This record gives sequence, structure tokens and C-alpha cells, in this order.
Amino acid sequence: MARLPRLYLPGCAQHVIQRGNNREACFYADADYKAYLSFLKDAAAKYQVAIHAFVLMTNHVHLLVTPQSEQAVSRMMQAQGRKYVQYFNYTYRRTGTLWEGRYKSTVVDADNYLLTVYRYIELNPVRAKMVSHAAEYPWSSYQGNALGKPIQLLTPHVLYNQLGKTDNERQVAYRGLFNGMMTDQELTAIRDATNKAWVLGDERFKAQIAARTGRQPEPAGRGGDRKSAAYRNQRH
Repeated sequence: MARLPRLYLPGCAQHVIQRGNNREACFYADADYKAYLSFLKDAAAKYQVAIHAFVLMTNHVHLLVTPQSEQAVSRMMQAQGRKYVQYFNYTYRRTGTLWEGRYKSTVVDADNYLLTVYRYIELNPVRAKMVSHAAEYPWSSYQGNALGKPIQLLTPHVLYNQLGKTDNERQVAYRGLFNGMMTDQELTAIRDATNKAWVLGDERFKAQIAARTGRQPEPAGRGGDRKSAAYRNQRH
């Protein structure tokens, strides 16, 4: 199925992926991760984008964000990306592009998928077998969201805050979300929606987005629904 144009919806959470060109590494040393997070923090503040979760992998980045204006995410990614490329090229005496074209993103149904996307992002190093538990990876938001480490970049989403009445209650409840791995269905839904710019949510949320934007939330199926009686009758 085809990739749809990106949606820009103020106040709606988005999952963002930024990949290194040709899947090549975009972080080599601790200083690189720190530089990226510093540039991201400045750009997020400038363009009023709340960062709820993140992970910096060797050759790509995942973010869970909520923008306050239509073009905020795009401007944030352009600003931090440009500064990081300048830093990276100067540090490693290289030239040319670092990122694989434009970032990818999807809007997220907060009521049904927000905390799942939190988990998806922070479990990346575990799925990649880089660590055995999310707490062991230093370049993600898990240590802030689950363990209370101060991370100035982070802004808790309202649904995260509803996990408990105190910081400790929220962190305990959040850690409980990480008991066990995610299902294949959850992984596929997030990956397809983000890589193809579909809407990540239930049918009600998709209908709301379609009504709000005038754009279909995902590509129409080709050839009809193969499970429907009407389709089977057309085939015979």
C-alpha cells in the first residue's frame, strides 16, 4: 500500500522516526547522543513541541511528541537535524547528507495507543538485543518516565500523569507496563502506521481524523475485502 502525505494536527500526539542515510550510523560516541538531545531540546522549546518519549538508536531515532501548531514538528526536525548534521560532519570530518530524506510520522490515538507507543519507543534497545531491559539503555526516556531521572527535554503527556497521583505512583505504574514484550499485532500496527503515514488508532479515531482533515486515514484496500460475501460473489 502507498504512503500517504503526512498529517499536521496541533494538539495531537505523533510518533516520529528519523533514520540515518542508508541505515548508516548517526551516533558514534556519547558526545554525539548528548549533542543531538541538546539540539532537540532547543528546537522543541523554540517551536513549542512537547517531547514525551524518545530513544536514540545507533542509526535512527524515535520520538513521541505533541505539537502546538501545524508546522511545529516539521520545523523542529529541520532545525535540530540541520544543527546535528553540522556538528556531526565537523566532528568526523565528513561531508554530505546524514539523514535518510524526510522523517516519517503518524498521528496517534491517545486514548488507545499512546502508552503503547511509549513502550514501543523505549523497548527498541531490548528488541534489538542491545540490552536485556529498557532501564539499562542510557539514551532513552525510560530512565525519566520509569525511574524519575531528571530529563529536562521531557514533558509528560496528560495520560502519563493520570497513571498516579504522585511521581512515585506514576513511575511504579509505568514500570508495570513493561512486564513482558509487545505483541506482534501491536508492533505491526505501529510500524505500518508510522512508515506509511497512516493514522494509528481505532475506527472511531480514524473517522474523527478523516472528518477533521478531509483525508483518508489509510489507503483503501485493493480489490475489495476478500472476506466479504460481496467480494466472494464477484469472484465466482
